[in-house]
Amino acid sequence: MRYSFTEKKDTRSGFGVGLHELGKKNADVVALCADLTGSLKMDAFKKDFPDRFFQVGIAEANMMGIAAGMTIGGKIPFTGTFANFSTGRVYDQIRQSIAYSGKNVKICASHAGVTLGEDGATHQILEDIGMMRMLPGMTVIVPCDYNQTRLATIALGSHVGPAYLRFGRPSWPIFTEADRPFTIGKADKMIDGNDVTIFACGHLVWSAIEAEAKLAEQGISVELINIHTIKPLDAEAIIESVKKTKCVVTCEEHQVNGGLGEAVSQVLSRHYPVPQEFVAVNDSFGESGTPTQLLAKYGLGPDNIVEAVSRVLKRKKA
Repeated sequence: MRYSFTEKKDTRSGFGVGLHELGKKNADVVALCADLTGSLKMDAFKKDFPDRFFQVGIAEANMMGIAAGMTIGGKIPFTGTFANFSTGRVYDQIRQSIAYSGKNVKICASHAGVTLGEDGATHQILEDIGMMRMLPGMTVIVPCDYNQTRLATIALGSHVGPAYLRFGRPSWPIFTEADRPFTIGKADKMIDGNDVTIFACGHLVWSAIEAEAKLAEQGISVELINIHTIKPLDAEAIIESVKKTKCVVTCEEHQVNGGLGEAVSQVLSRHYPVPQEFVAVNDSFGESGTPTQLLAKYGLGPDNIVEAVSRVLKRKKA
């Protein structure tokens, strides 16, 4: 199957639409924001459900505490701010007030990764997936486009337990169907193949699709799987694919340490060890630039995925 797109839209808008739909369906859904309502696309929810929207100001730690408290009364709080402020700034509050007691809080984080762009290294968090997946009981979801972010947000409305939803700032190709099935914890196979498996998440799913087209021209058959849920990880789908292809490339807009690649390697080392290459940020902070410039500089583009596939195929044959 070949994927294409006719429209680009930021994934944070998918979150905003999904949250608004949830608000219409479930009166227990509440939203909290740390002075970034427009950036998180929460305006529609605020307009239509003002009694269920709470603007806490630049007080992210307080927002997490309020959200945890709301769950005691049966509410389903969705918090919204930038990924850096949703995790690094408030990690203690998340660990103590939300994860430790298993509170039903949905931590929704925009502007993640280097595709945040010109805001630079201080805002381009690249450690958040690792931080959140290490917390016991925390679900971690990284959708790939506008449609999947909308569906993931809606799915979290009926999910019970703490969850982290990571999405982005830039306009990005919409290449999945609006009604494509989405199940938390279930990997989404995008393309069948036999020579190599590519596991990708977030914005890099589209980069992997572009890479697959280049590899197909070289006669290389790629199996592409969108791992939108980093935790709980779909180990069954990973093992099933790798038993067929015998080698793996993982792709993520995150540090090489702690993210998707490491999660996949844990599964493989225990059940089916094979050669693996990692497309990720290599122990570095980001910097200011356009999303396209930064993806290229930090080795996260389609050509980098093609090169990783070439390396892993050589190791497979050795």
